[in-house]
Amino acid sequence: MAELLLIVTIGGERVALPAAAVESVVELDTLIPVPRAAPHVAGLSALRSRVLTVIDCMRSLELGATDCSDGIREAAVVELDGHHYALIVDLVEDVVEVLSEPVIVRAAMGEGWERVSKGMVETEQGPILLIDIAALVSGVEVKAA
Repeated sequence: MAELLLIVTIGGERVALPAAAVESVVELDTLIPVPRAAPHVAGLSALRSRVLTVIDCMRSLELGATDCSDGIREAAVVELDGHHYALIVDLVEDVVEVLSEPVIVRAAMGEGWERVSKGMVETEQGPILLIDIAALVSGVEVKAA
């Protein structure tokens, strides 16, 4: 069986997450801020009696902040090292099949994208950037002053 990808939009760019790592796609309507959390942690939310750490993918990629003031945001729920995270995305599009192995991107993409990139993969919809979920959840290292 071929590997599947979940196509999402982050910061206006279509990218792919490994579908096997995504437990569900949800609409978050409640977001509880967490004092002193890393800048890319938007807050906490609950899903079926589970607490989710909500990751602002835009901030993780150093592209600015996602506007969560309008209430409902789409998110992909993933589990990483026993913890559940909701990755805020602009849009969830489709699930597609991978047609190739990841190939290193040789063009400049910006520091955030380069940090989370696993390479470009071919799909029936054309080439798309494959995202490393662990790198996205980790965010940018905070440098001591």
